[in-house]
Amino acid sequence: QVQLVESGGSLVQAGGSLRLSCAASGRTFSSNAMGWFRQAPGKEREIVAHIDAMGGIKSYRDSVKGRFTISRDNAKNMLYLQMNSLKPEDTAVYFCAAANTRVVVTYTTWGYWGQGTQVTVSS
Repeated sequence: QVQLVESGGSLVQAGGSLRLSCAASGRTFSSNAMGWFRQAPGKEREIVAHIDAMGGIKSYRDSVKGRFTISRDNAKNMLYLQMNSLKPEDTAVYFCAAANTRVVVTYTTWGYWGQGTQVTVSS
């Protein structure tokens, strides 16, 4: 069992920055790839970025490349998402999730989710 709690969401102006955090507890955090997802009103949940268990392999959706950075601190059981140059279209509830694999592959599933944190970017 893994428990995930996100924090750091807020209202910010376009062009601003936020850092989201996800605190993990339960089974060994460093065994799982982790990801950040988001869901905007009326839209499907989409993956924003993911990182492998050791933090060496990262991947981003095209719309956030160069603006967002995913990282993790396995000693502290923490996952982060640094978001810079925020745009109104980044407005969504952001979720962290734990994968069932050490690296994200085609058969990876996301079995554990946090409750989400709201990010609102005003224009």
